[in-house]
Amino acid sequence: MIILTLQRNAKFDYFQRKMNNIAIFASGSGTNAENLIRFFRTSRLGRVRIVLTNRADAGVILRAQSLAIETIVFTREQFYNSNAVVDLLFERRIDFIVLAGFLWLVPDSLLKSFENKMLNIHPALLPKYGGKGMYGKHVHKAVIDAGDTESGITIHYVNQQYDEGDIVFQIKCSIEPEDTPDTLAGKIHKLEYAHFPRVVERLLEEL
Repeated sequence: MIILTLQRNAKFDYFQRKMNNIAIFASGSGTNAENLIRFFRTSRLGRVRIVLTNRADAGVILRAQSLAIETIVFTREQFYNSNAVVDLLFERRIDFIVLAGFLWLVPDSLLKSFENKMLNIHPALLPKYGGKGMYGKHVHKAVIDAGDTESGITIHYVNQQYDEGDIVFQIKCSIEPEDTPDTLAGKIHKLEYAHFPRVVERLLEEL
């Protein structure tokens, strides 16, 4: 694990410069991040080069390190009140950012630097069940408590508001009467693992 500093390191090999370099931001266990890393190991369009997190105890760190991916931990001060994170992404020649369970609102400096090059996944059918605090089991419980008969995933561009960026992709799953937040989470995870990497890869073709 590397703790982010303001030091610069601009060494890159030829292969990195010829591929689309992907950065993943995550705050949790990192199952989607791991799935993306594994998928892009064989993609002709890009590679996951770095995983960044706001939590030093996030499970995503061990997952990424086990796959030989650089990990960076940053602070709230570095994220919101400095250019440290943006500078780091430029140094690593990052072309595209994927949020995979990242819970902080993205600051304008980062949005402007990666306009239309930052994607998020949400475990429900937006615009319903979005916004701050709507993540993981909180979402699935809300969907079931509302009596909905279907849920799904939404993949969207990131903007200044939680879960309000332009939608790129949605796919649905049914909710059965016996479903719980845990069983619904399992259905949602299957959709995420199957579709998220492919949607990212499709967008990389347009870069």
